[in-house]
Amino acid sequence: MALIINAACIDIKDGECTAVCPVDCIYEGARMFYIHPTECIECGLCESVCPVDAIRYDDEVSPQEAIYVDVNREYFEDAVTGLGSPGGWDRTMPTDKDHPLVTAAPPNNPVTAEQGEKE
Repeated sequence: MALIINAACIDIKDGECTAVCPVDCIYEGARMFYIHPTECIECGLCESVCPVDAIRYDDEVSPQEAIYVDVNREYFEDAVTGLGSPGGWDRTMPTDKDHPLVTAAPPNNPVTAEQGEKE
């Protein structure tokens, strides 16, 4: 079992999850963050701070989120992004690479409360 990040993170990338991760297993892509499945120690800190509720344990995902179990795993495969297992992320190593499914996803532009009030 590991934690995964789903589509709710696309184009949001708050980053609080990376700040609390004790093992730096959350990596930044161009449009979302990804959790390395073998580096994750399953502590759940990232899940508790995610402002868009995008983080789940891989055995608790909904049918709609199930593809993101593969997306998080495949992101670290050399054939997809060439990242492999870097051994820990930090803010000095952002990447412009995403999983192909994320690259092809439509923009995720949630309306904030302030924007809703103005319209």
